[in-house]
Amino acid sequence: MEDKKIEKQKYALVTGGSRGIGRAVCLQLAKDLDYGLLINYNSNKEAAEETLKLVEEAGGKGELLQFNVVDGDGVKSILESWHDKNKDAVIEVIVNNAGITKDGLFMWMPLEDWSKVIDTSLNGFYNVTNTLIQKLLVNKYGRIINMVSVSGLKGTPGQTNYSAAKGAVIGATKALAQEVAKRNVTVNAVAPGFIKSDMTAELDEKELKKIIPANRFGTAEEVAHVVSFLASDKSSYITGEVININGGIYS
Repeated sequence: MEDKKIEKQKYALVTGGSRGIGRAVCLQLAKDLDYGLLINYNSNKEAAEETLKLVEEAGGKGELLQFNVVDGDGVKSILESWHDKNKDAVIEVIVNNAGITKDGLFMWMPLEDWSKVIDTSLNGFYNVTNTLIQKLLVNKYGRIINMVSVSGLKGTPGQTNYSAAKGAVIGATKALAQEVAKRNVTVNAVAPGFIKSDMTAELDEKELKKIIPANRFGTAEEVAHVVSFLASDKSSYITGEVININGGIYS
């Protein structure tokens, strides 16, 4: 009698998945693709639970994973522990979405504000992706999607730290894409412009939309649709790319 191959349960991990763009991505993946969602959050458990509830209402399934992407040992420990408990599961999709801003003019920027922003976006990308990359390569399939920003492409005054962090992740995206392409693992970045979210809540939308050709801020859902496409097998010949979602603001 022929041995039946056990079909592994497939998962997508979204860091910073509790709110804003991260939440929209979790919801879109739940609607579009057959993945269990691993919703990562750092401190806001209530928001993460709300995201999980919305995912389940959309017909998806998921679970919460609490860790701070900056803490390399913590990331490794949590993800390895998850794999130990889920022997028949595989994480195929990584969405590196966790990021913070600490805006201010560079000449007055304290080292702490520089370091925290770099740590979250750049070292967070390293800690999560480096922990999981070997499994993607052994599995010979994977989708790595890095959330960057228009700031990382053109630079934004008052955001030298954020622009540096996101610019670095763009460079890492292009390099890693070339390393892993033969194993059917794609690595792409998504660069939103002004998107309605907690992060942009204090910005003057009325004033800023004058510089946006589309004359409005984008929505988290518009970003999530692109992430969902890049997470699917439809995007298998796209790698090392930065997809701009910015209403026409280019450098």
